[in-house]
Amino acid sequence: MTEITPLLPGLSPVNGKAVTARFDGGSLSSDAGLLALREVERRLDVAGRLAACIDDPRDPSRILHSVADILRFRMMMIAAGYEDGIDANALRADPVFKMALERMPEARDLCSQSTVSRLETLPDRRMLLRMGRAMVELYCASFAQVPKRITLDIDDTFDAVHGGQQLRLFNAHYDDYGFQPIVVFDGAGRFVTAVLRPAKRPKGREIAAHLRRLIREIRSHWPRVEILIRGDGHYCAPEVLDLCRARRVDFILGLPNTKVLRRHVMTLEASTTARAEAADGATIRRFKEFHDAAASWSRVERIIARVEAGPRGCDTRFIVTSLTKGTGKTLYEGVYCARGQAENHIKAWKAHLAADRTSCTSAAANQLRLFLHAGAYWLMWTLRAALPKRSPWRHAQFDTLRLRLVKIAARVVERKTRIAIHLPNACPAAPLMRMVLDRLPRMAPV
Repeated sequence: MTEITPLLPGLSPVNGKAVTARFDGGSLSSDAGLLALREVERRLDVAGRLAACIDDPRDPSRILHSVADILRFRMMMIAAGYEDGIDANALRADPVFKMALERMPEARDLCSQSTVSRLETLPDRRMLLRMGRAMVELYCASFAQVPKRITLDIDDTFDAVHGGQQLRLFNAHYDDYGFQPIVVFDGAGRFVTAVLRPAKRPKGREIAAHLRRLIREIRSHWPRVEILIRGDGHYCAPEVLDLCRARRVDFILGLPNTKVLRRHVMTLEASTTARAEAADGATIRRFKEFHDAAASWSRVERIIARVEAGPRGCDTRFIVTSLTKGTGKTLYEGVYCARGQAENHIKAWKAHLAADRTSCTSAAANQLRLFLHAGAYWLMWTLRAALPKRSPWRHAQFDTLRLRLVKIAARVVERKTRIAIHLPNACPAAPLMRMVLDRLPRMAPV
């Protein structure tokens, strides 16, 4: 006998007719757009790459959910806006989630939250290192052909925690306990890697160690690729400069504003301020180049100063670079300032894909979560990158893309020879869905 679900209370009549509503629609889903993400995952195989790095101790004869399926389910959940593992208990019977994992709508339910949690605590340091290499491999495989030059933006972000997690540390600047992972994107917004670490500013030796491993891994795929490293002032450490020089890697990094550097631009600051005052409060920007070195540097470097004067006073910024071509204005405005996009990529990863849900006790489990949210980032980024360059959707935020494309109601009917997906007639995203599914097959498998 079918169990009757209770009526939803509080619904007002319409034109004198009573309104009744129950959660008894049958095989329905509110995330039909996952079918498009399924096509992306089939080409990227993010879950398969990460699963290959994990040693599964379970008895093969008793396994119901493979490691790849658990990871794939978790990444699909994150991409669809279900960032908490406990949501798996409600979504495991969803017909579209099942289809996204290559299961029939009426097949066995997907894994539960307890299975997901057990997997999150499984990887050790050795497995996580392999997963980090797999993420770099995914990045390299995302190019249709080997690029001549790539730009890597390195930055860190604060991740507040509210428990006794390993590696947590109090950060006085943020006035809170948390982590401060180092994250690397390329200039086009592709995710490269993320490293969990305590909430303190990284020192030069630590930054150089991370970059050394990253450069070595990228060069193992592309031995001749030219690499440019971009970062703000606290990444300009002597160890980083020496590493870049030794590994033939270009850099353009911010420099802290010091009295020694200001001596080079005192005259320029005075004349620029005078020009701004004479121009009735207009903002004047000028540049100056010189060579200098901090006492801890092994050699002098090319330094570019940007002096800007206006109604708010005079502001001076410095960058250091190994690039020999290009004017100071071009390098500062056209190359260095473009690294500001990395903050938008981090925002998309954290705010739209909840990458700051690092609430596990062990550091290894939280590092795995960073990779899972990175996998969800890859799904959404690739979906957006498949759209035409001139389409406004090509620049849409992930949460907007999810709301319009993923959150679509559908009725799923499994027939003898096919599975019918019935979407709403009045769906405003119908043209977008058609365009995405039309363009995704043109993507070369990664």
